[in-house]
Amino acid sequence: MAAVRAATTCSLLRPISPPLFSSALRLFSPSRSRPSLRHGTHSRARSVHTLFDSVMEELRAMRKRRLKRAAVVPTPSSMGLLNEELVEDRLVSRSLQKGLLLEFKKDSERVLLAVAQRPDGKKNWMVSDQNGVTSSIKPQQVTYIVPGIDNFDQADIANFSQKAQDNMDPSLLEFAWVELLEKNKSVTVEELAEIIFGSTEPLESYSAHLLLSKDEVYFTVLETKGSRSIYGPRPSGQVEELICRKLAKEAAEKELQEFIQLLASAKSKTSQDKPPKSSWMNDEKFSIRIESLEAYAIDACKHDEQRKTAGKILKEMGLAKTASSAVKLLIDIGYFPVHINLDLLKLGIPTDHSEEIILAAQSHLLESSDPDEIDRKNLTDLKVYAIDVDEADELDDALSATKLQDGRIKVWIHVADPTRYVQPGSIVDREAMRRGTSVFLPTATYSMFPENLAMRGMSLRQGELCNAVTVSVVLHNDGSIAEYSVFNSVIKPTYMLTYESASELLHLNLQEEGELRILSEAANLRSNWRRQQGAVETTTLDTRIKVSNPEDPEPPLKLYVENQADPAMRLVSEMMILCGEAIATFGSRNDIPLPYRGQPQSDMNVSEFSYLPEGPVRSFALVRVMRAAEIDFRKPARHGVLGIPGYVQFTSPIRRYLDLLAHYQVKAFLRGEPPPFTAGKLEGIAAVVNENVRTVRKLCSSSLRYWILEYLRRQPKEKTYRALVLRFLKDRIAALLLIEVGFQASAWVPVGTQVGDEVKVKVEEAHPRDDILFLKEAIKE
Repeated sequence: MAAVRAATTCSLLRPISPPLFSSALRLFSPSRSRPSLRHGTHSRARSVHTLFDSVMEELRAMRKRRLKRAAVVPTPSSMGLLNEELVEDRLVSRSLQKGLLLEFKKDSERVLLAVAQRPDGKKNWMVSDQNGVTSSIKPQQVTYIVPGIDNFDQADIANFSQKAQDNMDPSLLEFAWVELLEKNKSVTVEELAEIIFGSTEPLESYSAHLLLSKDEVYFTVLETKGSRSIYGPRPSGQVEELICRKLAKEAAEKELQEFIQLLASAKSKTSQDKPPKSSWMNDEKFSIRIESLEAYAIDACKHDEQRKTAGKILKEMGLAKTASSAVKLLIDIGYFPVHINLDLLKLGIPTDHSEEIILAAQSHLLESSDPDEIDRKNLTDLKVYAIDVDEADELDDALSATKLQDGRIKVWIHVADPTRYVQPGSIVDREAMRRGTSVFLPTATYSMFPENLAMRGMSLRQGELCNAVTVSVVLHNDGSIAEYSVFNSVIKPTYMLTYESASELLHLNLQEEGELRILSEAANLRSNWRRQQGAVETTTLDTRIKVSNPEDPEPPLKLYVENQADPAMRLVSEMMILCGEAIATFGSRNDIPLPYRGQPQSDMNVSEFSYLPEGPVRSFALVRVMRAAEIDFRKPARHGVLGIPGYVQFTSPIRRYLDLLAHYQVKAFLRGEPPPFTAGKLEGIAAVVNENVRTVRKLCSSSLRYWILEYLRRQPKEKTYRALVLRFLKDRIAALLLIEVGFQASAWVPVGTQVGDEVKVKVEEAHPRDDILFLKEAIKE
């Protein structure tokens, strides 16, 4: 019964052994009674405040005087504090035995009260904690054994713990710290209980332990033995610094909770009512946290503080500390659109041009003169066809053709002339070099040059006079090059055609579009000739998706599947290859350093693949064994896959920087000037540019894949797709080409299916954000 009484009764200020606050207590009349308070009652709380508020008021008045004196007291060394008495005498710890009330560390975040029940092996003990759970603990898990208790009832733990929590007044520690620092004294838990509560009974001792164990400001552990420790007062300067830190931490926690409430509010609103993205950036204390979440979402945290901040936010929101959780949260609050392009953010690809670049581009448009004006040939009498995809904004090549009197075909490949406005080393040129290429995504186009320059001054425009670099070629009857020339020109494009409309015109075979038929004839000649030279046919299906209003949760999608065997696509492709061969020959004969592309044909025997059906299946097999292309900046190298002696990409100088480099070199030669770049310099520039281009290709590929999966996700579940079997991956799992979508995937196929066969499949699941697509065989009914 004595143990129970000790656990349930506490005199906050007892006359037994006066506490260190004696100077303050003497202010009160000796006849005034000091109440004995029973924890958990209203009378206790009122009595505490009646006496203690007055005591604290006087102590606060004394605090400044004591702090001033404490500030000049030499910092006590640990040994100085500990040598007051023998350390061993002050750290005597009770051994574990049945019935003791103890505190132990359950895990890294939880500390619990428990009653010791019985030994478990040689060292461990079975304990029953405040949650009613019995478990085995190691001696080193024990953090405190409550003194003065021999047979505690487990049922009383919750009540005991609550009363100890009620005793938690951190200001008590502050005044004890002032006294102990001034007297250069250390303290044990029980000694502190005597100082601040006037008692070392179980409840007061445990309350003192809680105060010290949770204290991060006033005291530090000087010595520990088992579950007992000796504490010393920190130096005043250190305490002031820790108080500042604590206040800052509390302010930050308050701001965090305000931010969490804003997040929860935004999540609960409909998409139309969610706050705009800009609103999160208006307040710096919120913008820092949003930026931390965004960096965490794309694995781009600049420092540990960002990572910690994002982790705290996710934990407070009840989410896992993962990048995908951060992405989902930012989408849920409306900061990210549903279809946010994470790769675009992760790769850091620029989407806008700076004001400085835009102004410089505008200046070029308004002020630059044409250095080649007197040398330009007037080709405005030619019928000129510009053929591209329907949403193309940067038109940088066009075609003309005629039949000569001897029956041979002459073609002109007209290429936009950006060097009319941009010179090597200019600010606009350096920005184009940094980007390396224009970026074409389903949702947007990010031009290598500012739009006002790329789409107005540089691009070919229907019915307008346009500067160009023209490559004219006369073909032998077998499709080889008979003669060629390269020169500056002025053209006036007649038609801007899509591939679809160009193919339709070819199919109609209209008399008035004879030039288009001649171009098609030239393309056939070239294709046959290249095959004879060992060219490898790799035509397949290309997919494009146009996404309107990509910020919408369900934006409209338009999917295009283009067959490279399409007549108009083959026509344009052959003319671009012809131009590349002519420029390579021109550069070689005039010793011009250029990015000459070659591609070894390796040792493969194309005839070995003749058993596969022509088209995507055979092309897929051939591409898998091809060697990578190589670039030489001094002389042409044979391009075995194209079947030509040399090749230079020249026809896209507005959207590819390496093509623009070729223009700089060729244009200088045409003016009679030395090339601006040596072979070595070209190689160095190309190394940087090609790295950026690889990054952009990765982005374009992932973006296209995302939107194709989104397209498939939206289709009716019962919809079936034709699929070509390209090859087998394992057992009956095959790589497939979905013909209607132009997309490669994998699925189980029926027994007996062969490479080149066509099967029917359905989309079982499509999750674009997770890059998941599950197909299954469509059962024939």
